[in-house]
Amino acid sequence: MRVLGVDPGLTRCGVGVVEGVPGRPLTMVGVGVVRTPADAELSLRLVAIEQGIEQWLDEHRPEFVAVERVFSQHNVRTVMGTAQASAVAMLCAARRGIPVALHTPSEVKAAVTGSGRADKAQVGAMVTRLLRLDEPPKPADAADALALAICHIWRAPAQTRLQQAVAQNRLQQAVALHKARAKAPAPTAASVSTTAPAPKGRLA
Repeated sequence: MRVLGVDPGLTRCGVGVVEGVPGRPLTMVGVGVVRTPADAELSLRLVAIEQGIEQWLDEHRPEFVAVERVFSQHNVRTVMGTAQASAVAMLCAARRGIPVALHTPSEVKAAVTGSGRADKAQVGAMVTRLLRLDEPPKPADAADALALAICHIWRAPAQTRLQQAVAQNRLQQAVALHKARAKAPAPTAASVSTTAPAPKGRLA
């Protein structure tokens, strides 16, 4: 399984590709950051992010794209930019038919470090250890992108089983409902009243 992790951001959008399967050593295929100038027009910055992600998709051809799920923060301007960059990444993947998964920061931290409250230094250290790197990837956005890819590789089988179980349960419910309706007795002529109520007569 080859996954492109995207840590969305307008100024620095972290990207990292990891390959492997759960239970076996993982391999880093590539890591980097798509940068845009802070003084550029927003529309041009989004185009630059799109072009950067498209280059990564062309070069590494991932089977999945994992993007950090954006949460509301106190700084509305920051979270808006992050959400816009996240949407660009999802658009690039969807346009190619690549499945997209969203993972929360706490899910990624828990998957990589064992604690949903780990700081960036701990995440970087564990990414370095899990991928057998000489040093933590820099900047932190790049390490976070790799952590997203690792998280998805480890969580994808469980998510797939859960989705299959939900789909199977819905199918069974639909079949049971269909059978129940088929066994229900059809209304008979005797059970359907066709006689109109008699008009009330005048009292003498």
